[in-house]
Amino acid sequence: MPAGGSSLFSGFRVLGLYSNHVPHALRYHLKHRESYVVTAVGRSFHTFNVNRLGIVAVSNSLPDEITCLAADRMLVFAATGRLISAFARNKEVVMHYNGHEQEVRLLLPLGDQLISADSGGDVIVWDVQSGEVYLRLHFDPSTFDVSAMMHPSTYLNKVLLGSSQGALQLWNIKTSKLLFTFAGWSAGVTVLQQSPAVDVVGVGTATGRIIIHNIRLDETLMSFTQDWGPITSLSFRTDGPPIVASGSPQGHIAFWDLERHQLVTQHRHAHRTSIAGATFLQGEPILVTNGADNAIKVWIFDQEGGGARLLRIRQGHSAPPTTIHHHGNDGKNILSAGQDGTLQSFSTVHERFNKNLGHGSVNKKKEKKKKKGLTYEELRLPAITAFSSSVTRQSDWDGIVACHRDRLATTTWNYQRCTMGAHHLQPSGSRRGAIATAVDITSCGNFVVIGSSCGRVDVYNLQSGLHRGCYGDDEKAHNGVVRGIATDTLNQLTLTTGSDWLLKFWRFKSKKLEEEMKLNAAPASMKLHRESGMLALALDDFTLVVVDIETRRVVRKFAGHHGNINDMTFSPDGRWLVTVAMDCTIRAWDLPSGSLVDCFLVATAPVSVSLSPTGDFLATAHVDSLGLYLWTNKSLCGPVGLRPLPADYQPVVETLPGVTVEETEQEVNSEEEEEDVYQSAEQLGAELVTLSLLPESRWKSLLHLDEIKKRNKPVAAPAAPAAAPFFLPTVPGLTPQFATQTQTEHETQSKVLNWGVLSQRSEFICTLESALTTGSFDQPLRLLKDCGPAALSVELNSLAPEGGGARELLLVFIQMIDSMLASGRDFDLAHAYLALFLKLHLRSLSQDATAMEALNHLLSRLEKGWAELQASFDQSLCLLSYAKSALL
Repeated sequence: MPAGGSSLFSGFRVLGLYSNHVPHALRYHLKHRESYVVTAVGRSFHTFNVNRLGIVAVSNSLPDEITCLAADRMLVFAATGRLISAFARNKEVVMHYNGHEQEVRLLLPLGDQLISADSGGDVIVWDVQSGEVYLRLHFDPSTFDVSAMMHPSTYLNKVLLGSSQGALQLWNIKTSKLLFTFAGWSAGVTVLQQSPAVDVVGVGTATGRIIIHNIRLDETLMSFTQDWGPITSLSFRTDGPPIVASGSPQGHIAFWDLERHQLVTQHRHAHRTSIAGATFLQGEPILVTNGADNAIKVWIFDQEGGGARLLRIRQGHSAPPTTIHHHGNDGKNILSAGQDGTLQSFSTVHERFNKNLGHGSVNKKKEKKKKKGLTYEELRLPAITAFSSSVTRQSDWDGIVACHRDRLATTTWNYQRCTMGAHHLQPSGSRRGAIATAVDITSCGNFVVIGSSCGRVDVYNLQSGLHRGCYGDDEKAHNGVVRGIATDTLNQLTLTTGSDWLLKFWRFKSKKLEEEMKLNAAPASMKLHRESGMLALALDDFTLVVVDIETRRVVRKFAGHHGNINDMTFSPDGRWLVTVAMDCTIRAWDLPSGSLVDCFLVATAPVSVSLSPTGDFLATAHVDSLGLYLWTNKSLCGPVGLRPLPADYQPVVETLPGVTVEETEQEVNSEEEEEDVYQSAEQLGAELVTLSLLPESRWKSLLHLDEIKKRNKPVAAPAAPAAAPFFLPTVPGLTPQFATQTQTEHETQSKVLNWGVLSQRSEFICTLESALTTGSFDQPLRLLKDCGPAALSVELNSLAPEGGGARELLLVFIQMIDSMLASGRDFDLAHAYLALFLKLHLRSLSQDATAMEALNHLLSRLEKGWAELQASFDQSLCLLSYAKSALL
């Protein structure tokens, strides 16, 4: 068992996480001419482009939850507790700012400085590059608790601070002086925002007032009041219309006209939770908002009357998901029902394929009348507790049926239209207080079987929504709550189980009971693998029972969980059963061997699990987590050694996908891990040939240097510039006179260089001579690799006696080529260097018997090497030809 925790599954990534309660930060990339929005998600932040809301980058994980974000042109700043981190390239931590004693809650980048404020009253000005403290201010939280910060436009080195007591202070951070104190408006300041007009700022208060104030004259220009509580965000339009947007804790957004001093329009329920941030793009009629409901929304103002419409959205569950299932046979879409009451589909391929089927409503007709007195909450259905989906007839009628909390009626949903269906399936004459508890759609997609808490099991037609009968005598299939329902592939059998400890087999068409089986404990849930006919039941005593529906006998019993089994799923071939429980374990049981083959722990208890029909991904949902976590199946990528685990096996904690270890741990362990990093050998085998990593331009053109020089030769010699020199020469004397142009001493000198200038030997020749004694040619070869084609030609020319070298240097160079061919390394360079060497010195070498003997030895080595290569090539080509033509 590997130390990572699981031998079968490996964490891949998390789906459906977009935003939390931290206000977003906007960045504008000058080169790309595109705006980016940065949102915090737990211990990391995500960067999206505003044009498509496509994710661009995911930052490295921080040690704690991010409490506030800020960004400038180059860096993104994130605060976690008392630590501030600066990120470059939206991912890597490049600087830490550590100096606060309380939790940091405000950040403000200002040029080369960063201003931060904590809950203890400290305001620190940091130098961004060095990370040093430039200025530290302390405020008494009882008299001036800093709650908002901003930099007034055109106010050099000035920062405006707002307090929860209502007062405002203008500070010069360079001289550390308080310039002015504004009395305030008897309400705590929650937001400060610069308006497009100089000297004018917008102030949001805890009482819902919006004050437009001139800080130079200390004069209030206008004020508005919203009835939805404190102002959570403010933003001014900069593309022309004088509009300011304000956010509220209820998720509403109001738009105010600054010229007419009135409310223009409002968007109710723009977010399900408080508006964390709302920002207009510079010079564009586009508003970006985010909230704690795990949503990022982009609004565009192109409606009549100044209204806005939703342009783009990225949204996940605003409350933890409770039930997930793969939809379809390709395994690319996961249906998820959450505590927020929504039904959503997440794509494992790309976020643009995500779908939000919306929130169920009590009655669509009533929904159209909600403006006539019905509130938004009265129309919403409670959260979905169980659902079943089928793709067989989803193009003809609704293919999803869902049970809701504390409701007997089940709802139908249409996946292709992304809406709730037209049918509310509810049996007539049911006991009061009964609720729907289990549901299953038949394999043909025409019928749905629904179980309730009163013991009824009813059948409905999905196309018409009509009731097609019920199971059991007196319209009662079980003497208790129906815990699970399943139908086989051919619609011959219906399987039901209930809190009366019974598993019953019914004939689907006649609805007659064929057989019943007594269980050892009350079942909690049931899952059928239709292809193999294996039925898994999770019992209340934390055990599992697998029943063969053909023989109707218990074929496997599993025990090992120490908490309630929340969900289970079969592998596509029916070999594995994966279960999740409240003991925070995910276990994989092998049905043929009847043993536990994989088990690992997770940080939070999983509540639902689904293995894709293709078997590539395992999806899990966890307690208090808004995302869906994907785990890859290692057995599809390579052989996995699975062996039965002992009964006393202690599982190891596996990190949830998308969450990495702390940055500090990575830095500490990086030096220790360097020793264990595998280093590839320079030569894998003596019989192999290894090429160099140099580009072809460094050695392929060595034989054509003369042609290249001739081609690149200038047509005419460079002419002297006609312009006069900057300083004109003058003749010494009292009267200034310009000197006449005469032949300078430099021009009279000969341009033929002295032989002593060229007699100095290069570094390559020196190392080549020393290599003759040491026997290692690595250093001269390294120098040749660093040379370009022209410099290489000069070095080889200098080996000959007429170039300042000696006859012995030519022999040493031949030995260097021989050693390169013998080792098999840098095979291409050896041939290129040898070809240029022979082109330059073959005439002189032919007159030296010793050199010719060395060249003959080199020729035999070349022929031997090429013969071995040719044999290998012939063998490979023969095998390839046989594989292509033979009937295997």
